[in-house]
Amino acid sequence: MEKVSDRLNKMPVSATLAMAQKSRDLQAQGIDVINLSIGEPDFDTPQHIKDAAKKAIDDNFTHYPPVPGYESLRKAIVEKFKRENNLEFKTDQIVVSTGAKHSIINVFLTILNPGDEVIVPAPYWVSYPAMVGLAEGEPVFVKCNIDSDFKMTAAQLEAAITPKTRALIFSSPSNPTGNLYSKEELKSLAKVIEKHPNIIVVSDEIYEHINFVGKHESIAQFPEIKDRVVVVNGVSKGYAMTGWRIGYIGAPTWIAKAVTKLQGQFTSGACTIAQKAAEAALNAGVDEPHKMTAIFNKRKDTVLKFMKDIPGLKTNIPEGAFYVFPEVSYFFGKAYDGKTINTSNDLALYLLEKAHVATVAGDAFGSPECLRLSYATSEELMLEALKRIKKALAELK
Repeated sequence: MEKVSDRLNKMPVSATLAMAQKSRDLQAQGIDVINLSIGEPDFDTPQHIKDAAKKAIDDNFTHYPPVPGYESLRKAIVEKFKRENNLEFKTDQIVVSTGAKHSIINVFLTILNPGDEVIVPAPYWVSYPAMVGLAEGEPVFVKCNIDSDFKMTAAQLEAAITPKTRALIFSSPSNPTGNLYSKEELKSLAKVIEKHPNIIVVSDEIYEHINFVGKHESIAQFPEIKDRVVVVNGVSKGYAMTGWRIGYIGAPTWIAKAVTKLQGQFTSGACTIAQKAAEAALNAGVDEPHKMTAIFNKRKDTVLKFMKDIPGLKTNIPEGAFYVFPEVSYFFGKAYDGKTINTSNDLALYLLEKAHVATVAGDAFGSPECLRLSYATSEELMLEALKRIKKALAELK
């Protein structure tokens, strides 16, 4: 009998990956689809990182690695935290995993019991609620809107906390909004967390280097709560290494040990060659990420300038990552060929079918009034996509 587990049936399909697959299906039919749905830099991995991977093969780094990662990579991560974030960790507080997504689910599986609540500011990255559910926790959503730059206030956080609250997860810079929390904003959240000693903060900082406004700020910098913060990061976004699948955490020792125990039964250590490549990336500093960020920033300005000329779109100014998250509720109730647009999902499908541009509906991020577009593609393709979107939206009546 073909019957999957209730656990799997309850889990939604990743909306970003589903839309990416739909666009690939259309492309396979010969349709010229511009894919703005996937969160992946369009740059290739820098050459010195690839060279390090080739050397790792020649040097026979082809055997099982330690479960939490090579000592040399964990030392490089410790040094990165100190150098770039002024955060003190020891190597036994670092665990390397198969991507930051893997890092996050590891943490939830080790700290959550059935019924534990996890505060998730919305908009959120699509996988957060699914991960909480897989770990038998309950996501508690805190709605943030475009007028507050999609950021949660200390008052909202305090109001969401209950005796069942076990964790808070958020990303800064944010996927899907591109916004980031300032030091002052993080300090106000930390003051709330300080009053609730049972709460663990999971700070997703995977977009750290794609920052358009200045120094990255981590909530782990506040000593009052440092021993309850798990910093999640990796090399995918900042170093254009999505396919290498290396993420990591800096965590309280007891969480790092628990994650290592879990990972020992799931995946063991991450790919040896990818670990050596990540080590080279981190040891080389931030010159390459900064070069890519400058290009992303230029694209962001181009996108926002164009969007101002599209009636009905309401946008704020992203401060990092490579997404824009316009509010599109103006188009709800409008129609084309007898089909009414009632949701952002309807609008995303319309843009895919009519304009051949793949986006992601805001429903998947907890903000059904919005639409996510990634500008991690060439400026030429981005402008062509926006022209198609503008034309298609103008045809809705």
